[in-house]
Parts: sequence; structure tokens; C-alpha cells
Amino acid sequence: MLGAGNGDPTGGHAVTSTAASAMAHVREVVARSGTSFLWGMRILPPHRRDAMYAIYAFCREVDDIADEAGSPEVKMANLAAWRREIARLYDGQASSPVARALQGPVAEFALPAEEFLAVIEGMEMDVRSTIVAPSLEDFWLYCRRVAGAVGMLSIRVFGDSSAPARELAVVQGEALQTTNILRDLAEDAARGRLYMPGDLLAKHGMAGLSPDEVLDHPGLPAACAELAKLAKSRFAKARELLARCDRRRLRPARLMLESYDRILRRLEARGWDRPREAVRLSRAEKLWVALRYSLI
Repeated sequence: MLGAGNGDPTGGHAVTSTAASAMAHVREVVARSGTSFLWGMRILPPHRRDAMYAIYAFCREVDDIADEAGSPEVKMANLAAWRREIARLYDGQASSPVARALQGPVAEFALPAEEFLAVIEGMEMDVRSTIVAPSLEDFWLYCRRVAGAVGMLSIRVFGDSSAPARELAVVQGEALQTTNILRDLAEDAARGRLYMPGDLLAKHGMAGLSPDEVLDHPGLPAACAELAKLAKSRFAKARELLARCDRRRLRPARLMLESYDRILRRLEARGWDRPREAVRLSRAEKLWVALRYSLI
């Protein structure tokens, strides 16, 4: 968590942190995380891979602020501290290990500050008021901030920031985040959150219900099936856009697309009436997808 809950983005690390030690720090963050994104990052050349590690470590830190225990006031203060750290980063004065690891990638790949700020804004949506049954407009806004923004940063590192690639970043972000939301219904409910759009829940008789009540409601499978249909339309659009991009450079994006498509299909096979039954890809499956799509 950023600053160990004290709003200090250095987290106790002195500003003397070297570029090498900063990069070692973000590599450790990625290694500890067990993220499925690791497979997509591993197929990149070293300098691009390290840039993605730094972006991931930033996302991990701000996400932990929103998810870990603590008062909303402290969380908002910590996110505000990260806003200040992003400003320092673009002024060449980064102080935290993660921001210092981002200095080189920001310069080399012209990473836009507004996309880092968009990720923070997504975390602020989680903290400001616990998200339960958002409007469809807020649902897509949340997806744009927490996933589309990461995609917009990633395509620059991958090496294709053309107009189709930028559209791909947003559309694929919507597909992946919607899949995450369907996969993590029970985990989110334990935090008092429910990201499924409120109008979709109301349509199936779940208006005003708590997250736990929704998990046990007979209307949930139909609502999940509708949301999954929206995700599938995003996956299909992402494939269309990918065909118009530099497919060689965007192989990591293709890898993530196929991995999450497999997760969505696995969720459908499990059935939407068992939201507490976890669905994950095994390490072997992740490796198979990585090997297959790293060569295409």
C-alpha cells in the first residue's frame, strides 16, 4: 500500500533510490503478484518488459489503497499523494521507487500523464462511495478508468499507438474488466461491492438488494448472461481492431484477449448460478496460451 497508509508516496524509501533499485522493486512487485498479465509481459523485449512492470506496479499500489483496510479519508489522502507523485514524475522529480522506475518509460514511450491519473480516478470511485449497482454510464466509465487507461499506456510500450490501437485499448479494457467483474462477484461482495449495472439488476428483479442478496437471487444467472453478452461483443470488436493493428507488436494484447476469453467461457461452463465457485486458469493453461499466441 502506498506510504503504508500515511499518504507518503515514498513509502519510507529515500529519494536516493537509484534507477536500478527502483526497477528491482517493481520486478519484485510483479513476481509477488502472480498476475495473469505476467505472461503477456514476459514475451516483450527487456526494455519494454521493464516498462510494463513499472506500469503494473503503479496500478498495484493504487489498487491496494482502494482495497485494503482503512478509512475512506486515509485512502483518499493516499490517492491524493499519488496524484502529487505523478506531477513530480512529469517534472523529473519522482521520489517513490515505482515512480522512479516509471521515469525512463515515460520519456521513452511518451506515456500520457492523464492515463495514470485516470487509473487513480477509478480507485477514487471505489473509495469515495462503495460501488453498488452503478448506472450503465458509470459502469463503462469505471472500466475506462481502471482498464482502458492501462491499455492506453500499454499500447505505447508495445509499439503501436495508432488510432485502431487506441480504440483497441479501450474496447479490450471493457472486455477484460467486465470479465473480471463477472469472475469476482463473490470476492467483491465480501467488500460490500457490486459492479453489475443497476438497470440490469432491476430488469431481473434485484433492484435495491445488497451484494450478498444478489448472489443468492434466482434472477442473477439471467443478469450475468446479459452482461457476458456485452463482454463478448467487446471481445469480438477487439479482434476486429487487432486485425487493423501491428499484430506482431501487439502480441501481448492478443495474449491477454485470448486468456480472458477463456476465463469468460469457463465461467459460462461453470454456470452463473454458482457465483461463489471460483474460476481461474491454471498455470499450465496460462503457459499454453502464452506459447501459442506469442508465436502468432
